[in-house]
Amino acid sequence: MRKACLALLLAASVTPAFAQDKTFDLKVSHWVPASHPLQKSLEDWVAAVNKDSGGTITGKVFPAQQLGKAFDHYDMARDGIADVTYVNPGYQPGRFPIIGAGELPFLISDAKGGSMGLDAWYRKYAEKEMKDVKYCLAFVHSPSSFHSRTKKIVMPEDVKGMKIRPAHATMANFVTSLGGTNVQSSAPEVRDIIERGVADAVTFPWGSLVLFGIDKVTKYDMDAPLYTTTFVFVMNKDKYNAMSDKQKAAIDKNCSTEMAGVVGEHWGKFEDAGIDKVKAESDHEVYKLTSDQTAAWKKAAEPLVKTWGDGAKKAGIDPDAALADLKASLKKYNALAE
Repeated sequence: MRKACLALLLAASVTPAFAQDKTFDLKVSHWVPASHPLQKSLEDWVAAVNKDSGGTITGKVFPAQQLGKAFDHYDMARDGIADVTYVNPGYQPGRFPIIGAGELPFLISDAKGGSMGLDAWYRKYAEKEMKDVKYCLAFVHSPSSFHSRTKKIVMPEDVKGMKIRPAHATMANFVTSLGGTNVQSSAPEVRDIIERGVADAVTFPWGSLVLFGIDKVTKYDMDAPLYTTTFVFVMNKDKYNAMSDKQKAAIDKNCSTEMAGVVGEHWGKFEDAGIDKVKAESDHEVYKLTSDQTAAWKKAAEPLVKTWGDGAKKAGIDPDAALADLKASLKKYNALAE
């Protein structure tokens, strides 16, 4: 009897999580170089999950398209080729129409607040729009603009006849509406297509322009908050569902609006520092827009809101209400562009 009681007491003292948690070693994949700030952000994310899971979740970050092409990263998480991936939803026009609101010109003013505002807003739509995966968080880089090899792009009409590699679907629509031609490529391929004359210009953030060596093949740089790009971290659903409640809690804690701000701020500081680097290059002309020129760009961008709204309607949401909610969320985090 005494032995039986001792056995029961011993069993009760061992929590189910401690006794039963399997270990998981996550494959975390992205498609930018290991020198990009995203590498450290993902390493820090893995370390935080490891700590919060009591060491039962580990992971390795695979940079530079080692596990698959940039365009494939959503499907890689869905199919279990990787466990956690970094995705640019705008690489696949029409597939993720709702989150595309974050790509609209002159909307987001700041990387950290913009990331938190976007993530907080998108959470209620992610379960439907990205239902094949476990949504983790959304974020943006600092507002960016055009970088050209052939001529200064000052007014919207300057885009006419140019071949431009756009950052995402919304900028692709913008280029087309202004009479330009889109050249599709992932970020790691941009320098090559400009160097070979396949593209004349690109929309790209500043620090990454230098990191990818694109500053070596461009000359004219518009310093204006024309656009941001939306990104997400997503996770394989089966891997998440196989975890214990404690382990799921460790993932959820690090798939938060607060963490979105951490990732956005880290990347944002890197991109912002790139402006001075490009300005210091003697063969570059960095120029700002006048108030009249900015007004012309904003006017030219107005049809993009309707285009986004049409896609959002097809996805089953009220675009006017959704955009108003996004603006309110961005304002809450001090990142709504004036």
